[in-house]
Amino acid sequence: MALTLVIGGDNAGVDYKSALKAQLEKDPRVARVIDVGVDSADDGTFYPNIATAAAEKVAAGEADRALLFCGTGLGVAIAANKVKGVRAVTAHDVYSVQRSVLSNNAQVLTMGQRVIGLELARELVNQWLELTFDETSASAEKVDAITQYENS
Repeated sequence: MALTLVIGGDNAGVDYKSALKAQLEKDPRVARVIDVGVDSADDGTFYPNIATAAAEKVAAGEADRALLFCGTGLGVAIAANKVKGVRAVTAHDVYSVQRSVLSNNAQVLTMGQRVIGLELARELVNQWLELTFDETSASAEKVDAITQYENS
């Protein structure tokens, strides 16, 4: 099943957003890429606006996952996590990317353009696309506990 992805980044993450968007558009595991901005380092749109726009699309079922960039990856993760039903994580290594999906069923991956190299970001996204959460795993109950708290 090919994924519908949302991608976005602020002016501190626009270069990685553009590079990864091009990569994703060529990937057979990706059916569609929805770009929520920005397109230029001169665009001053605040990262929370980008992150929440992407997360809202995931929460509404318009996309399966989102990939977000800013300088550190932290701000976009914090903002995306404010959208009910969304689990966003910042990951800069393979193990964290794996656990984000396999243990936490995170739908949003964030990274920092000022933190990791572009080739590592490319590889992490490639790994991320391979992963699927197992609803029957021991982690499923823990993710359910997060959802129950969020809904209470």
